[in-house]
Amino acid sequence: MNRMVSYVKSLMLIELFQGLWLTTRYFFRPKYTVHYPEEKIPQSPRFRGLHALRRYPNGEERCIACKLCEAVCPALAITIDSAPREDGTRRTTAYEIDLFKCIFCGFCEESCPVDSIVLTHIHEYHFEERGENVVTKPQLLAIGDRLEPEIAERRRLDAPYR
Repeated sequence: MNRMVSYVKSLMLIELFQGLWLTTRYFFRPKYTVHYPEEKIPQSPRFRGLHALRRYPNGEERCIACKLCEAVCPALAITIDSAPREDGTRRTTAYEIDLFKCIFCGFCEESCPVDSIVLTHIHEYHFEERGENVVTKPQLLAIGDRLEPEIAERRRLDAPYR
């Protein structure tokens, strides 16, 4: 009996008319459009955008070259080279992120034991030349230096959820 009812409903095209009715209802409702460059929607404090390397308050870079971010990256977008310093600590000599490979998952940020690598709120960036997609250590440190107050504020707002 159930198959017979299903067959009759399919002949009457009930699903089609239900879909058309839904489309008609939404067609006459007012639309909400964001005029993007002029208007921007609010962004979550947990948004994951462009990467940055942070420094300690005394100016020393935080990265200790543990290579956890490189190991945990599912897209293999991070490359790190390290060397020991005069005082016996290990620091990075090269830190590169290929933004074409990166999927902005945030695993690198979560795995960092010293909060060195962070994902900022920047989502508006572009490349004009081939090779600019690979962000190097000096560029990452410059982004971190420029945005440190905002990064610290966003981390403070996000602290209760971690």
